[in-house]
Amino acid sequence: MRPLRRVTALLLALLLAAGLALPALAGAPTIQAAILFTHDMHSHFLPASDETGTQYGGYARLKTAIDAQKERYPDAILVDGGDFSMGSLFQTAYAGSALELRVMGTMGYDAATFGNHEYDYRAAGLASMLNAAVDSGDPLPAIVEANYLLPSREGEFAAVGDAFDRYGVSDYILLERGGVWYAILGIMGVDSDACAPMSGMVLHDRFEAAQRVVDEARARCWEENGFQPLVVCLSHSGTDGQGGGEDYELARKVDGIDLIVSGHTHSTLDQPIQVDDTWIVSAGEYSKYLGVVTMDYRPNGETALTGYELIPIDDTLADDPGIAGLVERYKKEVDEGYLSRFGMTFDQVLAYNPYPFESVGELYATRHESTLGNLLSDAYKWAVEEATGEPVDLALTASGVVRESFAVGDITVSDVFNAASLGIGADGVPGYPLVAVWLTGADVKNAIEVDASVSQLMPAARLYWSGAAACYNTNRMFFNKTAAASMLRDGVGEAIGDEKLYRVVTGLYCGQMLGAAESSSFGLLTITPRDAAGNPIDMDRLEDYIVHDAQGNEVKEWNAIARYLQSMGGEVDGKYAQPDGRKIVEASWSPVSLLMNPNKFTVIALAAVLALAALAALAVRAIVRRVRRK
Repeated sequence: MRPLRRVTALLLALLLAAGLALPALAGAPTIQAAILFTHDMHSHFLPASDETGTQYGGYARLKTAIDAQKERYPDAILVDGGDFSMGSLFQTAYAGSALELRVMGTMGYDAATFGNHEYDYRAAGLASMLNAAVDSGDPLPAIVEANYLLPSREGEFAAVGDAFDRYGVSDYILLERGGVWYAILGIMGVDSDACAPMSGMVLHDRFEAAQRVVDEARARCWEENGFQPLVVCLSHSGTDGQGGGEDYELARKVDGIDLIVSGHTHSTLDQPIQVDDTWIVSAGEYSKYLGVVTMDYRPNGETALTGYELIPIDDTLADDPGIAGLVERYKKEVDEGYLSRFGMTFDQVLAYNPYPFESVGELYATRHESTLGNLLSDAYKWAVEEATGEPVDLALTASGVVRESFAVGDITVSDVFNAASLGIGADGVPGYPLVAVWLTGADVKNAIEVDASVSQLMPAARLYWSGAAACYNTNRMFFNKTAAASMLRDGVGEAIGDEKLYRVVTGLYCGQMLGAAESSSFGLLTITPRDAAGNPIDMDRLEDYIVHDAQGNEVKEWNAIARYLQSMGGEVDGKYAQPDGRKIVEASWSPVSLLMNPNKFTVIALAAVLALAALAALAVRAIVRRVRRK
């Protein structure tokens, strides 16, 4: 009985201590906490220009803004919500030099989480990047990741696990600054995982992982320091800014998170969003803004948001000379280590563009023909025909892989890479390659219908093409909104044969995501890539269909665009001044337009309507007969 009494006495003492401590902490004076944040910077070391020519971002300007805010809030922490890499030519040194993490460390970042694009160079590239960062000896941010975990410590993932250990990747960190204790954790979202098809990682339930880490961090901070932390979640999950998105659910279902820095969807929240006791903030992509949050903090964990601001990173800010010099040094490294193999340089002008192309946001906005989409898809068709000497029937690109537009003025090599900057090839060289596969005519029609119907649910799946023409009626039956479609041969329409095979070119990533069309259409629209003999392709072997030039080099998406622009003789071709009619979208109630070329979905719907009408007529007839009898 004596040991039991001792345990009981100890528990009572602990409870008494906690009961006395918490009121004391609750009465403690508040401390101002300041959190500076970014997300989705995508290797945008240099300022970029939008389609109007207005510049934004750039790390030398960002550092100036950071320093100004740290003068204002000397104890501020600086964090990033993921996708700090992949989006400019600087990413080509990702695996070998880890330029992104090194410059972030130099700018003073305390912590960051992984986004889906940190896995673009696959397991080996990620491990190499982390090791290069450590080997540099430069200051580095902590990396936190709680629910996107290794499948094992064997095979290729043994090196990744060792690199995680060497760098110190962890679920969360505890950090004290100016009397405020912070618990900072990292979470990967469901859509982010879907956008990292080659990561090889395992996505664990984000709600369970986040709750586990929050509870553990709070208990540990209390035990070790006698304080409850201010909990900051770096979530690469996203919001739509209007009450939807994965981070709303995270805030609702996990107790104890004070602040969510929400990345992935490139959202810009002019005002923070409150969900229960959690605040959600976003500052847009490409370091267009530096986010600033201030909160009142008490050692018992009570917090209250007191301020929120997005600082524009634009030409009103001077360049920090240290970061500007570092970026210039990195440019030379890119020229020598990557662009030299293509015979190009970072700032080389490819063509003058006199035309105002639309923004990337406008590519996502509606179903429409895009001169920018026309240019990119035409470039893919041109490049593959030049490289292989074989005709291409159809070339496709999607809004989700177009990263930037082209402004009026000179288009440089850097501009083109920024527009098509994703991924790595089977050759281990940065830049997604083009693949050439075969589709039946029926599948070509389904691909066009993906743009007509599915892209309303998935704007990243809006398709732009070269070699076909289509007319949509938005009032038609879902999954049959395409009123007419044809292949184009030298500008002349040709009927699409359902059983005929067509040679189709697209980027490797787009090709890998073809399966999403089936899942997004609930299995009703299928697209099956095939070989030249018509045999279905194992999607795990899609890399076998990468296009190579005569020297055996992969034809990269960005390089296809660059060489196509070069072929124009100094100025972008006049045919890109306006749409050419390859995609026409209308909203008509004309019976002819509504019912022409019906597919099985419209036929089934019409049959169902006719059946209901017949049943209704029979019911009315029966009622009339009964009334007459009476």
